[in-house]
Amino acid sequence: MLTAESRQRDFPPLEGLAYLNTAAESIPPMCVFDAMSDYCNDKALGMRGRDSHFAKVEECREVAARMIGLQTNEVSFCSCSSEAYNLLASALDLKADDEVVLTDIDFPAGVTPWLTARVKPRVSMWKIREGVLEILDLLPLLTGRTRLVQLSLISFYNGYRIPWRHVVDKIRRMAPQAIIAVDVTQALGRVVLDCSDADIIISSTHKWTLGLHGGCIVGIPERNAERLTTRMGGWYHLENAFGEDRFDRAVVKQGAASFSVGMPSFGPIYALNASLRYLEGVGVKAIEEHANPLVAKADAGLRSLGLSPLIKVDQTKNPTGIIAFKHPEVARFHAALEAANVHVMHHAGRIRVAIHGYNTAEDVERLLGVLGECVRSPE
Repeated sequence: MLTAESRQRDFPPLEGLAYLNTAAESIPPMCVFDAMSDYCNDKALGMRGRDSHFAKVEECREVAARMIGLQTNEVSFCSCSSEAYNLLASALDLKADDEVVLTDIDFPAGVTPWLTARVKPRVSMWKIREGVLEILDLLPLLTGRTRLVQLSLISFYNGYRIPWRHVVDKIRRMAPQAIIAVDVTQALGRVVLDCSDADIIISSTHKWTLGLHGGCIVGIPERNAERLTTRMGGWYHLENAFGEDRFDRAVVKQGAASFSVGMPSFGPIYALNASLRYLEGVGVKAIEEHANPLVAKADAGLRSLGLSPLIKVDQTKNPTGIIAFKHPEVARFHAALEAANVHVMHHAGRIRVAIHGYNTAEDVERLLGVLGECVRSPE
């Protein structure tokens, strides 16, 4: 992943392509395709293949737990982050006088369950200033009635990374009853995590983790198992799904296990097990050491072209894989980048650049070269 040889071996689709869009979709390594072949071979065995399916779930649970800093029994899987957050809403069962704190740079999956609830809690919005969430703006939002603070460790929108320790210490002191939920979708597999003391950790699987759609990691420390147990129907998350009393009562497994309500998505779990073990073998720290200088190079290059990133402060001390900027002509910029086989995200008037361990200095130079031509040659 970090050398020309491993890139060519493990990511052949990247040949000739400057792929800078991992924050939306990753390019999986070849071991993921091998894992999917294994899944199909096991599936072809019919019922006899289920032993292998369930064994793979346990393998994946083990590596996922290591990656997010929890114990194996504190991790489970569902189908996507949207499902995870709706299951969390079920577990919390908030009332009209409960309070929730959200941010305006969070992904909709972590925000909308509290806005669409039949009984809506009171919602307060922690808003960015110049791309940054200022801690002084959070403090007035925290009260004794705060039941949930929803955060993204790294924002999908502009790449801002929460100063985790500082923020959590303030929440624990000023809103001691609050559940702290953190979405690490834009962090897991790209940066070394520092949020294992969150009350619940959620991550999609098709971005920096290099897996596929249809999976989501849910981590709930044992101390919160009873408090964060879903109230949903199903079977896989039940202790007595096929017991003689199954039509009289449903005994739900506690904590993370309660978030796997039905048959696991075995295919994505095979893929995730392979991709996480691949990343673990490379080392997330090594990925940071390779990719962070490329982010700094891209950031400096954009600023030199007058394309100011949406985060106005220097983030070099706490870098992430994402840089985003707005410009009146981003549609033209995006078309030029696509024509040059440079892939970035273009959405809502902004271009978002995402740099992972499989990216190179040449990728960044191609990006800046095309954007430089666009800036120098306006239509």
